[in-house]
Amino acid sequence: MFDAETLALASDVLAACRAKGWRVATAESCTGGLVAAALTAIADASDVVERGFVTYSNKAKMELLGVPAETLAAFGAVSADTVRLMAMGAVSRAGVDLAVSVTGIAGPGGATAEKPVGLVYLGVATKNGTRSERHVFPGDRTAIRRAAMIRALEMLKAEAS
Repeated sequence: MFDAETLALASDVLAACRAKGWRVATAESCTGGLVAAALTAIADASDVVERGFVTYSNKAKMELLGVPAETLAAFGAVSADTVRLMAMGAVSRAGVDLAVSVTGIAGPGGATAEKPVGLVYLGVATKNGTRSERHVFPGDRTAIRRAAMIRALEMLKAEAS
C-alpha cells in the first residue's frame, strides 16, 4: 500500500515518539486518514498511535476537534487558523502529546483564485504550542494528497526528534 520511503519515514516517527514516551493523534481532512494509515502500517504502532480523526466536513471539525464555527466562517476550512485549531483539538480531545493536522484543496474542483488546487495547510501541536505551514503542492489529486501525507510525517518526525 505504501512505498518503502513512506514506511521508513513512518517508522522513524514512531521511533522518535517511543524515545520520548509520546502518544500521537492525527486530524485529517484532505488526506482522509492517509497519515494515520501510514503510521499504523508499521507493526506495533499501537504503543504510539492513539487515534486518527478524519474531519472532512466543517461539521466534523467543529464536533470532533472543537474548531469554532466563527473561525471557519472567517477564515475557511483551508486556513492556517483552522489547521492550528484542528491540531490543538486533537491534542486536547485525544489526550496525546503530539498531533498533526492537514486541510487543503486536493482538487480537481473546489478551488478559488485565493485558494488554488494544491493549497494545503499542515499543523503540529504539542501541549506547549502549535505551528503551521502553507504549501501549494503540484500535481493531480493523488499527488497532492501524497505530498501532504509525506510532509505531515516529516513534521511529526521533526517535532518528536
